[in-house]
Amino acid sequence: LSATLHYSFPRRNIIYFHSVTTMACNSPDNKKVKISTSPATVPGAELRNDDTSLSYQGTPLELKCINTIRALCADMVQKAQSGHPGAPMGCAPMAHLLWTEIMAYSPKKHDWWNRDRFVLSNGHACALQYAMLHLTGYEDMGMDQLKQFRQIGSKAPGHPENFVTKGIEVCTGPLGQGLSNAVGLAMAQSHLNATTQNKEIFTNYTYVICGDGCLQEGVTSEASSLAGHLGLGNLIVLYDDNQITIDGSTDLSFTENVAMRYESYGWQVFKVEDVSNGLEELREAIQKAKSEASKPTLIQINTVIGYGSAKAGTAKTHGAPLGDEDLAATKKSYNLDPEKSFQVDDDVREIYTAAASRGEKARAKWEATFASYKATHAEEATALEQRFVPPATKQVLTFPECDKAMATRKYSELCLNAIAPQIPSLIGGSADLTGSNLTNLKCSGDYQSSTPGGRYIRFGVREHAMSAICNGLFAFSSGNDGSLLRPFCATFLTFAGYALGAMRLSALSKFGVLYIMTHDSIGLGEDGPTHQPIETLENLRSIPNINVWRPADYEETKASYVSAVDNLTTPTVICASRSTLKLLTGKSCMEKAQKGGYVLQDVEKPQLILIGTGSEIGLCVDAANELSSRSSNPIRTRVVSMPCQELFLSQEQSYQLSVLLGGIPTLSVEASAQHGWHRFSNYQICMSSFGASGPGGEVMKLFGFTVENVTEKGEKLVKFYEGKTVPNLMDRPIF
Repeated sequence: LSATLHYSFPRRNIIYFHSVTTMACNSPDNKKVKISTSPATVPGAELRNDDTSLSYQGTPLELKCINTIRALCADMVQKAQSGHPGAPMGCAPMAHLLWTEIMAYSPKKHDWWNRDRFVLSNGHACALQYAMLHLTGYEDMGMDQLKQFRQIGSKAPGHPENFVTKGIEVCTGPLGQGLSNAVGLAMAQSHLNATTQNKEIFTNYTYVICGDGCLQEGVTSEASSLAGHLGLGNLIVLYDDNQITIDGSTDLSFTENVAMRYESYGWQVFKVEDVSNGLEELREAIQKAKSEASKPTLIQINTVIGYGSAKAGTAKTHGAPLGDEDLAATKKSYNLDPEKSFQVDDDVREIYTAAASRGEKARAKWEATFASYKATHAEEATALEQRFVPPATKQVLTFPECDKAMATRKYSELCLNAIAPQIPSLIGGSADLTGSNLTNLKCSGDYQSSTPGGRYIRFGVREHAMSAICNGLFAFSSGNDGSLLRPFCATFLTFAGYALGAMRLSALSKFGVLYIMTHDSIGLGEDGPTHQPIETLENLRSIPNINVWRPADYEETKASYVSAVDNLTTPTVICASRSTLKLLTGKSCMEKAQKGGYVLQDVEKPQLILIGTGSEIGLCVDAANELSSRSSNPIRTRVVSMPCQELFLSQEQSYQLSVLLGGIPTLSVEASAQHGWHRFSNYQICMSSFGASGPGGEVMKLFGFTVENVTEKGEKLVKFYEGKTVPNLMDRPIF
């Protein structure tokens, strides 16, 4: 007998190739190995013959389908000369099983509510997901799109993007985000099921494929811990344990016992030793996972990255094309034509067409169930549907009266509890700071494993996962006209740094998540510079498609909440103070504040403009009054409040010029970094260092946030420009 044997040692980052002509040979560790059709027995290795069908425990057509997926993925990367072929080739058996036997999905109506959700957490393996969308008939993913993988305008971008491709639930790529989003998707299903009288409306599962990199990211530890606490039995994670990262073997940096870690989180854990040679073990594990309603499940699956390639089992297949020669040889080992690219034979296509047809039947059955539900529970069903009617996102919100001077976090509490009964889709919580963020919902109890109908989530000290989970809650079912759930979450503003990766993805994904960030400046006082945000506001403002609010009083806080509700595809950050702020009765205006910036206090022919946000608006008003009312050399001073720069800059240029007149000395005042304010002001009273520990008022005084300093700097600014032309900062071209 003559054959070529491939010994793959992923943990050692070594592959051996031996040509043998006898019935037995010596393995690299001097153990005898028999040539047979059974899986390999070499410790730490997999034995494969050039003909992969010899050892496969399943039908020839099943293996052909899996090999077709592998070849499609390798072809995509090869044609693009960019991408990651290895993980898709190793994960192809999982994907085949999910799409042909396990998941309910509808290529014709990709967003039906009760579809099973699939998240590819290791988003670099996206060729796998695109191949499955193509094979099952999603209209976005014709063969022409696979051939345009990673090209401008393609529906097959370099990492999955929910707003580009139908069938993609969330943006993945930054490792760990997808699995964390999936926790939110699973929570959404359990919550909606608990709050719906017909328990057949929301019954879906959430399936995840993740890799070693995902499980190394801290965000997944946070999210998985919470998932275990909440007993999310509808969450099933397939862990692609190929033991390879970009640097090489996971032995270099990742040797923990993942199974024990997840068991300690409260998960059910199964191990599948091999999917390259058959699917029965994985099939049984998934069925066991679905039968456990009180625990999420992690299925740890041994795979071979780049299966079939000469470079299989090594980091060389992670992020580079196989090369023409290796790709041809790999296809040959798959019993596919090495001369053909993007090959999908009719018998393979028929398998996936039949699977998609079963999904369409499942959707049709669900639609009939929903129609029956609507007939018997018309008000409840209609209320769910109304969440997707545009007026529902533009509804007129009502707020209680309040004429008391308070911190804006307390105004935020009033607003949040005012809108929560009006918007039943609102759900969220705090990262263990409920009493500080003031976010408890008085109209609802906690979301816990025993009370999933509750709308208040105790996220624990998990800021990053909290934000990623909110992305999943929003993604469960959303569109340009509405969303089944509108999530919010809260922490201290400085801890946005922990959450920033997921917040950025909120903006990219067009998820209208509401972020409530209190303790918004050095004015928080005694907790000191570790807790006092300096650069955070500008970090957030620099992210595209995110509205950052820093309201100065109740009227502006109401405006921020109205804006957050109205902007379904743009996340909102409301930054609120710990300290009590000055009443602006008769000056501030909710309607004007919704333009992002407006004239709060005016004078005839202003000689100076003061711009402020949040707690510094009171200083600006008092300083303007002082400057304008002097008996000697008064300086007529306008005060502009700019609670949201992004919304102000979205207004017509004529409006912007009516607020910031141009050609007039302009001074901005904000207890935060000065970066960004150069667009609006000639001089800035801002922070250029970290803060200090002490009573809030004294810290503000230490860094110059006083009426006296604002008055002095305003006077000096006017004097500086005497006899000079003041640069008109608003005179910018708009093309």
